[in-house]
Amino acid sequence: MAERILILAPHPDDEVVMCGGAIGRARAEGARVDVRFLTTGVPAPADLWPWDRRSHAARVARRRAEAEAAADLLGLRIVGFSDVPTRRLRLRLAETRAAIAADVAARRIDCLWVPAFEGAHQDHDAAHCLAATFGEDVDILEYAAYTFAGGRARSQEFFDSDGTERVLTLDDAERRLKRRALSLYGSERGNLAHVAAARECRRPLRIRDHGRPPHPGRLWYARFQWVPVRHPRVDFTPPDRVYADLARFGREVAS
Repeated sequence: MAERILILAPHPDDEVVMCGGAIGRARAEGARVDVRFLTTGVPAPADLWPWDRRSHAARVARRRAEAEAAADLLGLRIVGFSDVPTRRLRLRLAETRAAIAADVAARRIDCLWVPAFEGAHQDHDAAHCLAATFGEDVDILEYAAYTFAGGRARSQEFFDSDGTERVLTLDDAERRLKRRALSLYGSERGNLAHVAAARECRRPLRIRDHGRPPHPGRLWYARFQWVPVRHPRVDFTPPDRVYADLARFGREVAS
């Protein structure tokens, strides 16, 4: 059983989305559970509407306050907030890895929890790539979050089941707590509507080729790239660019 867990949350709210119920179970078994937020969860000012750019700092501050409230509710210790904007993690992987490595050493972490490589968000896939570089040092569990594999939305379900999964069916108290934690992220209320609270699903980290998309067809974060206006809520980054950057980082770490 893991005694010192570090959650790698690509954005403030992912710690609840992927493993809000599992956190309570781990703590009940005596584990210490920490979380590091790998991005601000807020787009860079240049990606916002022009009239929203002056409120960027306030948006980041709000997201952090929401994360702190959720951490208090779940009994998490926050070990770090990143200043990396959402959709930019793939460009700051080396420095992010250094911060995680410092956490692992200083906090004597024996298990990392990370979102699965499933095309939910480019930052999720970047976090998975980061976690994979620690595979010789700690145990790693990946959690299903959401995916569009097979052309349909899935929540808390691996699209590529391999028999190693463990499904955690949340009881009524755990479901209420998870819903309450999700509700604390008021800034993301619209984006979190699809998150299921009845179960969570995890497995040992599966080795993947981070230089390729996780599945054929449209990825969740690329579903609306057809929109003709550069809307701040749409990630217009070509997936090929995302996975080329992840592959480059993997080669750098291996060399």
